[in-house]
Amino acid sequence: MQSIVKKRSTTQTPSFLPIQVDSLRLDKILYFDVYIHTGKEVVLYRAKSLPFTEKSRAKLIENSIVTIYISYESREAYQQYIEEHLPEILADPKVAEIKKAAILYDTSKALVKELMANPTYSENVRRSQDLVESTISYILKGRDAFLNLMKITSFDYYTYTHSVNVCTFSISLARQIGITDKDALVNLGTGALLHDVGKSKVPERILNKRTSLNRSEFEIMKKHPNWGSDILRETDIISEESYYPVLQHHERIDGSGYPLGVDERDMHPFSKVVAVVDVFDALTTERVYQPAIDTYPALRMMHGQDGCFDAVLLREFTVLMGPESPLNKY
Repeated sequence: MQSIVKKRSTTQTPSFLPIQVDSLRLDKILYFDVYIHTGKEVVLYRAKSLPFTEKSRAKLIENSIVTIYISYESREAYQQYIEEHLPEILADPKVAEIKKAAILYDTSKALVKELMANPTYSENVRRSQDLVESTISYILKGRDAFLNLMKITSFDYYTYTHSVNVCTFSISLARQIGITDKDALVNLGTGALLHDVGKSKVPERILNKRTSLNRSEFEIMKKHPNWGSDILRETDIISEESYYPVLQHHERIDGSGYPLGVDERDMHPFSKVVAVVDVFDALTTERVYQPAIDTYPALRMMHGQDGCFDAVLLREFTVLMGPESPLNKY
């Protein structure tokens, strides 16, 4: 191993970010320096541009180190590395399933956060499609994979965590109702992951307001589905089917939704799926102006909103959130 270079952390903005040892692929060149925590300081363990070898990994395991660190400045390089190797990580039998779920979830959050900051960058949209394919491959492993994702789901509401949650729920609900076509799942998952991209144009003061929106603020918020569709059409990457959840996720089957007030006859099937899970996740996550409510009270509330949701989808989603779901602990 190379000589260790000491590097002290600071108490200001995060100097180092924790990552999992299992996220590093053997014999692959690193795009970032890797550090370990010795108790009082952070020290360099493996420099970028060097392969992460079995010997490197064995040394960490020998010392019971499962969490390592990268510099805050290297987070984009780490994100690129993980996205490139994500299919390999998810297929690796040596990586625990719960760790795969955590890596997938954290990678998805980071990408959506980046996408919201630069939504018109076509490469970010393309990357989101690749990530959806990885999510589908993982969820198709079976219910245990879905439950693992639920165990590490964030219950604090941010647009990027909400987007990832809605994508996960939507793909899982589609599988629950028997959709098995890979292209269909990718199109649905992409639309679900990007459904709130239009919020990138909503002022922060409205997004983060700690009280209910007034009428004028709500009118601005109601524009985000149209804005999202317009933003994505500029990139001209996603399929036509993927636009529907972006534009219609606030529509209701009785015509009471927005932005267009269409009813179930004009709502795309993907939009009906995302409409259900979007509301559920909003109800069950902690928001600045509204505390989270538990799974079954949220579902009861949704069942009581006659005419809002497709009855079959809501029933199947309730089954999906069955007694063994980790969400029921919250």
